[in-house]
Amino acid sequence: MKKLLVLLLVCMLAVPFGALASDETYEIALVTDVGNIDDHSFNQSSWEGVKDFAETNGITYNYYRPSEDSNEARIDTIEAAIAKGAKVVVLPGWLFADSAATIAGKYADINVLLLDSGPAEEGAGLPNIYSILYQEEQAGYFAGYAAVKAGYTKLGFLGGMDVPAVVRYGYGFVQGVNDAAVELGIEDEIVLKYWYSQVFWPLDEIKIKMDGWYTEGIEVVFACGGGIYLSCVAAAEQAGAKVIGVDTDQALDSELIITSAMKALHNSVVKSLTALYANGGEWPEHMAGAVETLGAKDDCVGLPTDEGSWRLDGFTVEEYEELFAKVKSGEIAVSDNIDERPEVVIDVDYQE
Repeated sequence: MKKLLVLLLVCMLAVPFGALASDETYEIALVTDVGNIDDHSFNQSSWEGVKDFAETNGITYNYYRPSEDSNEARIDTIEAAIAKGAKVVVLPGWLFADSAATIAGKYADINVLLLDSGPAEEGAGLPNIYSILYQEEQAGYFAGYAAVKAGYTKLGFLGGMDVPAVVRYGYGFVQGVNDAAVELGIEDEIVLKYWYSQVFWPLDEIKIKMDGWYTEGIEVVFACGGGIYLSCVAAAEQAGAKVIGVDTDQALDSELIITSAMKALHNSVVKSLTALYANGGEWPEHMAGAVETLGAKDDCVGLPTDEGSWRLDGFTVEEYEELFAKVKSGEIAVSDNIDERPEVVIDVDYQE
């Protein structure tokens, strides 16, 4: 009975994309994690990819929001979407690792697209699930390189928990700062502070730490880890300093965010669904059960280049595109090694 009530609740919470009759069905479903489709983050970017693909190809689509932050609620919500006709479910974020595996194992005729995570062990290799990871080190590299080329010499990296994705962002940032400084011959002028807050949400302690960094002369901080950027932006507002966003284009959140190290979830969704439907509604052989890592070569990481998002005075979009092309072709290789700190010539102040 409890499960039935939860299913009824999530069906009520599901908001259709248009004014359609209650008996309408939806072929592609996106299920949000703990946010909504206007979160300026994973849910919104993934939803925009679903929307663009579905409308271009005349396919019905909808999104569903779980009633709470739990695996049970996520599974119930996905099943509610399936009950409403979903043949493809798009799941953005690592919170879906367990529920994606459960659904793929239970519903062999349902295709699962899991973003920014691989499935839990029981879902590994199932042919109806395709998972995408990202080369965060490349996105971090672009941000670090661009910041130095734009004139910033006193920088900080504020990480959330030191999980692999965050560490790749951070070590890529260090490499980008280093390479730009070497090119400009200003290695000795660079100040780079580096710290993990060990949380993914805003805290007074983070703001106090960032207040200290900005007071000491840090000009821009790469805030990498969920909601911690809110604490960083609050400190930057008081100091008149700058912030670099993460995962999605966060320019709308604050005028102080000069760029964002992004995962192109929109592109990832469109590319994946295009391949799925071109193959008759089944994942192509190289995607079925696979966990692929996408990066610049796939146009799935980078910096935002829209006019309203480009706030890097002194470094042009054209210069960035030249850099991107070199990373994409492999001419510039960014290390993804997270077991050892990057070998660089600049001094990095790694703080506990």
